[in-house]
Amino acid sequence: MSDHGNWYERHLLPYLIDMACGIGPVKKQREKIVPLAHGRVLEIGIGTGLNLPHYDATRVDHIVGLDPGTEMHSLARKRLEATGLAVELVGLSAERIPYGDATFDSVLVTFSLCTIPDPVAALREMRRVLKPQGRLIFCEHGRAPDASVARWQDRLTPVWSKFAGGCHLNRDIPALLEQAGFVCEDLQTMYLPGPRPLTFNYWGTAVAR
Repeated sequence: MSDHGNWYERHLLPYLIDMACGIGPVKKQREKIVPLAHGRVLEIGIGTGLNLPHYDATRVDHIVGLDPGTEMHSLARKRLEATGLAVELVGLSAERIPYGDATFDSVLVTFSLCTIPDPVAALREMRRVLKPQGRLIFCEHGRAPDASVARWQDRLTPVWSKFAGGCHLNRDIPALLEQAGFVCEDLQTMYLPGPRPLTFNYWGTAVAR
């Protein structure tokens, strides 16, 4: 990658992602699901820490925030200081989670499966580190049910991913969860306001099959 590309990914992209993922409709999605996390929590793709203000501090013991984008951790630390939560930041991708089996009560993943290179491998790791009664809590954008929108997602993704940190618009979230051995308990879907190829959302909880 060129020096220009490296500069973009290190210095500009984190702030662009922070802005895009912090808009009102996306914030409302976070407000719906983040408070469900409890006990020892693993947050996949903690990024700039946009979920941190939405945790219920009375229900959470400790949070591990996993994200390979270490250039975004400085933004996360600023939000962390404002919350008083106990959070450990780990600069790794989710395909190999550096914790033992059955370690976490909750795994939270929001708007991150789109960028993980191997989402099924990552989800299998999330299942591995969850305790037997643990839950995966998720909110993701992905493949739309309308064929015309899905075609646009397929067309746009190769170009979009180059400028959006590897983001794929067309990943089938329920199919990925099923391939990784999860069963959705309460899957919900809707289009958020905005361009339809970018805004179809899936959210809910899932347990290991």
